Amino acid sequence: MSSPRHNLAEVFRAFLLLGLSAFGGPVAHLGYFRAEFVTRRRWLDEHAYADLVALCQFLPGPASSQVGFALGLMRAGPLGGLAAWTAFTLPSALLLMLFALGAGGLDGPLGTGLLQGLKVVAVAIVAHAVWGMARTLCPDSQRAGIAVAATLLVTALGGTFGQVLAIMLGGLAGLLLCRGDQEARPPVPGFGVSRRGGLICLGLFLVLLLGLPLLASTGPGLALVDAFYRAGALVFGGGHVVLPLLEAAVVQPGWVSADDFLAGYGAAQAVPGPLFTFSAYLGMAADSVPGGIMGASLALVAIFLPGMLLLMAALPFWNDLRERRGIQALMRGANAAVVGLLAATLYQPVWTSAILGPHEFALALVGFTLLAVWRQPAWLAVLVCGLGGVLLSLPSTG
Repeated sequence: MSSPRHNLAEVFRAFLLLGLSAFGGPVAHLGYFRAEFVTRRRWLDEHAYADLVALCQFLPGPASSQVGFALGLMRAGPLGGLAAWTAFTLPSALLLMLFALGAGGLDGPLGTGLLQGLKVVAVAIVAHAVWGMARTLCPDSQRAGIAVAATLLVTALGGTFGQVLAIMLGGLAGLLLCRGDQEARPPVPGFGVSRRGGLICLGLFLVLLLGLPLLASTGPGLALVDAFYRAGALVFGGGHVVLPLLEAAVVQPGWVSADDFLAGYGAAQAVPGPLFTFSAYLGMAADSVPGGIMGASLALVAIFLPGMLLLMAALPFWNDLRERRGIQALMRGANAAVVGLLAATLYQPVWTSAILGPHEFALALVGFTLLAVWRQPAWLAVLVCGLGGVLLSLPSTG
């Protein structure tokens, strides 16, 4: 058995590497997590991971960061959850804070080629996740049909509404179609949050959600915290869905100009890690409220906090629910729908934004082969595809 200190260091190192290399947005992050913690490190099995993904998709907040926090929590307790969140979030937050100070971005053909290569590796990561999860979670015609239907629904409707609706309908379909042979679902050990602690987290979430608007007028710092807390509490799925809420929170009051907002959003596409770290840029660039490092820190913590509180409120009840026959059938359908959701996202926006021609397709195939056939870690695929993107840009330099 590993010591708690050893586990904590292991969690921090694993998530720091992902925080430095996990490009491609929240769905790609789920692929990175699966490759690292299900396939390579075997912290949990495919079913437990898919159940956790489905749970986090249902909760408000940044879904991929919630999954990462739960994995750290499972491995090393509450400090492990904090270590996972810090290590995964800090690299992109620091880069965006530097950008707010005028450090600049990636300009020129070589920088453009690098970013294109990082988009391509997201294709390989998500394709590998879809392929691996489909084999395990869609082994029969019923669940394969649910996955295909979810893909069609998400493609037709788009957005977070389509994703949440697909998982809900997939769960209902599972109740009707997937009540056959019951498969063992061993409990996932060590979340480290009691039921009483979960209820306390839920109460704290509600107190902050209702209380911060009443206190916002008493100081600019509380106004900033209130704006970012509400943005994190009211968005499902995370990622790009939070942008309209952030625009209303910081541009309309005049804290950040529209041009600066768009520049920061562009920079957020070029860094690894969660898109919610865009909040650090906005806090750093804000006027008339605490800006600088203080503003960045307050905004960053405030936008992630509600999703983590809700996750800790739900996790103590998760294992018991997973053991019930009806819930198992529901989760079979929901997990199949998650596979369909990933497949839809693999096409739009991951494939459509990255695969511009045969060269990008070949590079994505190399990345997929590294992951699926040679079973190399995800960071190596990131390195190879990033360098491949730079090499593809060289002819245009002259």
